[in-house]
Amino acid sequence: MIRFDSDYMEGAHPEVLQALIDTNLCQTVGYGADPYTERACELIRRECDAPQARVQLLVGGTQTNATVIDGLLARHQGVLAAECGHINVHEAGAIEASGHKVLALPHKHGKVAAEDVERYITEFYADETYPHMVAPGMLYISHPTEYGTIYSLAELEALSQVCHSHDIPLYIDGARMGYGLAAEGADVTLRDVARLADVFYIGGTKVGALMGEAVVVTNPKLLSNLFPLVKLHGALLAKGRLLGVQFEALLRDGLYYRLGVHAVELALRIREAFRAKGYEVVVDSPTNQQFFRLPNEVFDRLSQRVSMELWGPRGESHSTVRVVTSWATTPEAVDELIGLL
Repeated sequence: MIRFDSDYMEGAHPEVLQALIDTNLCQTVGYGADPYTERACELIRRECDAPQARVQLLVGGTQTNATVIDGLLARHQGVLAAECGHINVHEAGAIEASGHKVLALPHKHGKVAAEDVERYITEFYADETYPHMVAPGMLYISHPTEYGTIYSLAELEALSQVCHSHDIPLYIDGARMGYGLAAEGADVTLRDVARLADVFYIGGTKVGALMGEAVVVTNPKLLSNLFPLVKLHGALLAKGRLLGVQFEALLRDGLYYRLGVHAVELALRIREAFRAKGYEVVVDSPTNQQFFRLPNEVFDRLSQRVSMELWGPRGESHSTVRVVTSWATTPEAVDELIGLL
């Protein structure tokens, strides 16, 4: 069986594992107050061209989103997000559990438009009864989105402008940031993300690390109490240097970027092979997530040898499937998949 279910099925890149082995018996203080984490955070600031940014390493994506969103919002506020956004669909109510409502926006293949954000906020405050309602206190987007799509630089600039004109922060979920930066046709860099977002995170769990996400706070007015919030939300690793070691290994010589390029190149090979066979490409994704509409008999046949995810319920005759590559996907596995088509 070859597996294309998700991008976090393997452990960690060998260079990351080797760094953990090499430092395994080193003794350091805990909770991220160690030289490895310090160096990793400095590397992140350098890559972002944000020397004054605060960087905090957390364990996983759901904890990261819940922690950051809880820290950014007042008690009466909610978070704007695409209807299909991860925090609205796949985090088991983690945001609502901290007392905040997800305010769903329309989307196009996972992306929200600046005009829809503007419209929601403007219409909210035009309603005389707005003090009785949950106020839009921030915008959450992911890059790439749940559909593997990416924001252009112009789209990010427009979203940032709308948010800042209404004095709400823009927060970017970067669980798959490495694949977004490497995407076909991408014109957004990490420095652009740091310039336009108030808070974002660089995902490690899905891009070569055993676990870990790096939150970057570029707006100095926000999240001054981030550290205790991380602990409150159960996202603080006592052996914090394990996160620092991994991010240092990923960013020290560009490994993070190379892993993104590797996964995207293989995903695009898969996309073109499915297209050449006449199968419908549901979303024109330029990243490591690809979506196809297959006859059920084709899906069932492939499922004998290939593991991939049904994207939504099975249809009567055709179903949409998601095929995902990762930093660890091999060309041989892709060749085998293509040969089975």
